[in-house]
Amino acid sequence: MPKHVLSTPSAPSALGPYSVAVEAAGLVYISGQVAIDPTSGERAPDDVVAQAKQIMTNIEAILGDVGLGFEDVVKTTIFLADMADFPKVNEVYGAAFTASPPARSTVEVSALPGGFLVEIETIAAR
Repeated sequence: MPKHVLSTPSAPSALGPYSVAVEAAGLVYISGQVAIDPTSGERAPDDVVAQAKQIMTNIEAILGDVGLGFEDVVKTTIFLADMADFPKVNEVYGAAFTASPPARSTVEVSALPGGFLVEIETIAAR
């Protein structure tokens, strides 16, 4: 099945040689999002709650651009620079997925690009 690169004008542009979102076989794969404001290009402060809120805003915008919403998300992966931040990120994340939350994995990594504290990737289904 062919893949289709999706246009997401209200989300941050890719920071490297990858697509922000790709669709294949009815699934929409959203690349890991970090806390960059798509309007200003500025990064959120070095606060995990502020970064998580910006990321969820960006994911919501990307989903909206392709005609989907949080209710269509089937799987996410959260990458944390420090697992001690899990409760704070979980609270922000949980506010978006109030009913029928998706499957999820959360992992601590040694570092994230740009020194960000959290990154979230998403898979949604049409």
